[in-house]
Amino acid sequence: MSEFLEGMMQDDFPLTVHHIRRAMRTRSPESTVKTHVEPGIVESATFSEIYDRIDRLARARRSLGVEQGERIGTFAWNNQRHFELYFAIPCVGAVLHTLNIRLFEEQLTYIANHAEDRVIFVDDSLVPVLERLAPSFQTVEQYVVMGGGDAGGLPNALRYEELLEAAGPGEFEYPEIDERQAAALCYTSGTTGNPKGVLYSHRSISLHSTATLVRDGLGLGRADRVLAVVPMFHANAWGLPHGAALAGADLILPDRFLAAEPLAGLIAAERPTLMGCVPTIFADLLRYADEHPEVDLSSLSNATCGGSAVPRQLMKDFEERHGVNIFQAWGMTETSPVATFSRPLEGEHDDAYWDERAKQGQPLPWVELRIVDDAGGEVAWNGESTGEIEVRGPWIAAGYFRDESAEEKFDSGWLRTGDIAAVDAKGFVQITDRAKDVIKSGGEWISSVELENELMSHPDVVEAAVIAKPDARWAERPLCCVVLRDRCDTGAEALIEHLRPRVAKFWLPDEFAFVSEIPKTSVGKFDKKVLRGLLAEDALDGRVQV
Repeated sequence: MSEFLEGMMQDDFPLTVHHIRRAMRTRSPESTVKTHVEPGIVESATFSEIYDRIDRLARARRSLGVEQGERIGTFAWNNQRHFELYFAIPCVGAVLHTLNIRLFEEQLTYIANHAEDRVIFVDDSLVPVLERLAPSFQTVEQYVVMGGGDAGGLPNALRYEELLEAAGPGEFEYPEIDERQAAALCYTSGTTGNPKGVLYSHRSISLHSTATLVRDGLGLGRADRVLAVVPMFHANAWGLPHGAALAGADLILPDRFLAAEPLAGLIAAERPTLMGCVPTIFADLLRYADEHPEVDLSSLSNATCGGSAVPRQLMKDFEERHGVNIFQAWGMTETSPVATFSRPLEGEHDDAYWDERAKQGQPLPWVELRIVDDAGGEVAWNGESTGEIEVRGPWIAAGYFRDESAEEKFDSGWLRTGDIAAVDAKGFVQITDRAKDVIKSGGEWISSVELENELMSHPDVVEAAVIAKPDARWAERPLCCVVLRDRCDTGAEALIEHLRPRVAKFWLPDEFAFVSEIPKTSVGKFDKKVLRGLLAEDALDGRVQV
């Protein structure tokens, strides 16, 4: 038997956020972070300046009494101070816990207490929310208010800039960090029970950040200007802040100005090459750009969309009318979050090209994926057979923080995602539905995702969400909830005719609900739980039988 021969490499070099932090100063000190602080006002700081402020924050941990492993909460928009905390907290050995500012107050109380947050950094514009919740937090001892606004009645409130000033200048001697040490904590949203904590390690963040540089993924480079609209409180903003820092790309942060008009103005002024956000924001931006042709969005050569399936027509309209290229990614909080990316080989933009572009993409390097049927067997990658996506890899969760109630989510080292999909022979994933959203009609499955995408390809449809309606004969039938453009009176029959050549006959809906808005989750996805609740209460207005 041959002797094991060990490689002679520096295999013990730690993969930690320290390396990304140091790269900001050594490789790209002149790159910038710009924050939209007030209408028409953008503040800017170089990576070198931010590096010095991170050192001050790290030194301030002593005055806050923060110990290694303790959870430090942030309750903030996408801005420079939040970006600084992305590095200062994990680099002193504590855990960055990004609190979702859009959760219900009961859920915020639950996750702050479940995480046992010691300190919470809060934007001044969000102080009133925490002021109401502070009495319900069991472990929070200190609040740090970011910005010059009123600190309200928050107990033991400090000021962020005063904290940095008191810490003083100079390099900080950071503690050594094991790459498997916890760096960040993010709780899932949209679950049926309590949110579940996903605890990212320094190693997982480092490897995921490296994957953002892959050409067939986000493809971040030093020449990029990254507009991170996806919230920094949700799955590390899809890795955009860490990826931009590692690549040396400029980072543009919109703070609380997320409506289409200020975003369009920010894009026109700052010329980002990449923007990351959910389809609902892109759809709003498209409507605004169509109504204001003087706004130039064409710098977005590499826009990225995810969170839910991206309508093919939305991508085509952006490209054909505004020169904006949108590529979709797929993942979830448990996958750090990007697991697949759809970037077909460039060529003629024919139907075959758009067929691939409309899929959720191929697994990124180091992510392995399989499709499993109800019996637990693997499904062939033939583009037709469907099953649940299971994934594994170095930035995929292996369990939930202090929660063993969801062990069924993990299958012998694989994460069960709950997404139903087919995979073609080239490895392109096509998600057909969430397991809980698929419509089972007469023994056959109807994809709510595909129906939604086909409905939203109609020029008069702004948004569409499809849910299952109980049916005495077929068990379930699709009910389409539709938002029409202003001053449009398109009816159910017209939408049926639009769908007829695009989907199987038994998929055609029996009923529509014309609504003013589709309810959204805290991260901008369609909230079908709310729609199902309204249906159960017979409170879904605007219903029309076909």
